[in-house]
Amino acid sequence: QVQLVESGGGLVQAGGSLRLSCEASGSILSINNMGWYRQAPGKQRELVATISSGSSTNYADSVKGRFAIARDNAKNTAYLQMNGLKPEDTGVYYCNAIIMWRVGAWNTYWGQGTQVTVSS
Repeated sequence: QVQLVESGGGLVQAGGSLRLSCEASGSILSINNMGWYRQAPGKQRELVATISSGSSTNYADSVKGRFAIARDNAKNTAYLQMNGLKPEDTGVYYCNAIIMWRVGAWNTYWGQGTQVTVSS
């Protein structure tokens, strides 16, 4: 069984910063891509950033230059450093990872989400 646990969300004023963490635990043989998604009230879940096992990164246009994704493979952990936060960044942030849980078997896993609220 594999779990993803996010932490680091909270309430911050516009222009502030937060750092999210996502730790994967359980039956993990290998982790491919890891990513962060977010869902604002009344909107669909959208991609924020992804990072490959080789640390290649991809960002939504709306966060480029403000957010940075990183990972620590030894700790099975991904991070999202969010700077210059805007009220439109408010939402529930979800961690996602593609994990090999037994030889040759890959699944996509999601965390439970962490709330980020940016006040104006």
